[in-house]
Amino acid sequence: MKKLFIGGEWVAGAGNAVLPVICPSTGEVYDEVTRGTPQDIDCAVDAAAQALRGQWGRTTALQRGRWLTELSQEILKHRAELSQIEARDTGKPLTTAHNDVTILARYFEFYGAAADKVSGEVIPFESDYLVTLLREPLGITAHIIPWNYPAQMIGRSIAPALAMGNATVLKPAEDTCLSALYVADLAREIGLPDGAFNVVTGLGEEAGAALAQNSNIDFISFTGSNEVGTKIQAACARRPVKCVLELGGKSPQIVFADANIERAIPIILRAIVQNAGQTCTAGSRLLVQRSIYEGFVERIAQDFKKLQTGSYDMDLDCGPLMNGTQQLRVTNYIQEAKDSDIPVLAEGSIHPDAPKSGFYVAPIMFGPVEITAAIAREEVFGPVLSVIPFEDEQDAIRIANSTDYGLVAGIWTENGARQHRVARGIRAGQVFINSYGAGGGVELPFGGTKRSGHGREKGLLALEEVSSYKTLVNYYGE
Repeated sequence: MKKLFIGGEWVAGAGNAVLPVICPSTGEVYDEVTRGTPQDIDCAVDAAAQALRGQWGRTTALQRGRWLTELSQEILKHRAELSQIEARDTGKPLTTAHNDVTILARYFEFYGAAADKVSGEVIPFESDYLVTLLREPLGITAHIIPWNYPAQMIGRSIAPALAMGNATVLKPAEDTCLSALYVADLAREIGLPDGAFNVVTGLGEEAGAALAQNSNIDFISFTGSNEVGTKIQAACARRPVKCVLELGGKSPQIVFADANIERAIPIILRAIVQNAGQTCTAGSRLLVQRSIYEGFVERIAQDFKKLQTGSYDMDLDCGPLMNGTQQLRVTNYIQEAKDSDIPVLAEGSIHPDAPKSGFYVAPIMFGPVEITAAIAREEVFGPVLSVIPFEDEQDAIRIANSTDYGLVAGIWTENGARQHRVARGIRAGQVFINSYGAGGGVELPFGGTKRSGHGREKGLLALEEVSSYKTLVNYYGE
């Protein structure tokens, strides 16, 4: 059984309960983690507070950066083992897990290099005054991450907070805790000061809720559902403290008649089947200009039918969904669409050698889909693609903005003026033109509008979110 990581040590939880670790590829239990309690959360927050009063709080930005860089290198040294852990824990294909671990290391590399580049400024003011603006850490930051990209999310959430000098408490999703515990052990091995990075595993309604409500937390980062995000924001408002929320998406890929179809198709397919569609940035709505609709659908269907789903170690296009609840949820969406007589344009397949007890759903493409249909409005979080025809630019923008979400969008056209007109018209935090990065690189600020949340992660803007400004007004006259 895996213990909690608090104050630089592996500790048993206050309770005796455990949570099973289930492999989505087989549906079998193969390990256990501690079911952390509110008392364990209090201990982790206390450890973070002690770290700020102790060695971590006195550490220079240069040294913080060196620790993060060393942690990045240590992750890369253990990439093969960590990739296996991530793939088995999440069910995602090994190639995807390997990429996720590489990106995890890149986060610590990027923010390690940025740690000593943060500076304040001098503000011109009246004579006899020196006014300076200091950048400071917020204090103790809480990080509640989802189950779909646990490795990447550790780096995305924790690395900028540590770079700014905050002490952190991480609550990974109960379905996928192992990569966080592994990284915590690597942080201990490189000598990261005790209490700077704490990990408490447990249920969202227990450990997660206790973390969000802890009065000593100075900032919360949360990625997950709208329902839980609303509770997180309410908890922050009562204190009040700042939060960054990333709450999902229903992202459109817009294909105009002049698009480079051969380039677009493989990227569009990857954007919906990556991680079995369990991606906030999944390109789940494919908007195709009506003048090319029939030909485009026929062409993409040819490749869509070749998509295969299987166990993580088969390394196919898709792995399983995360758990039985998620499998039932996605299959219900599919059945509702079929019952509504929405045409099925193409279906992938589940590999015959995939374990029968795994949580598999074959990729499926529907179209034409009305924008009022559930699969066109709601976040399915599975390998389900809705194809929607449009007439012109204004129609494309209208359809793209017709959901409650606004996270990512893709535009496919060779017309430069159209690229910018449509990009400016779409309400989304990221817009890709003739590409689709599924969230983009570590360097690219990321976040949403509308029900997709607020605040920005990634890039240098993430450092703004986890720091505060202090104005010093120094009178030196007379």
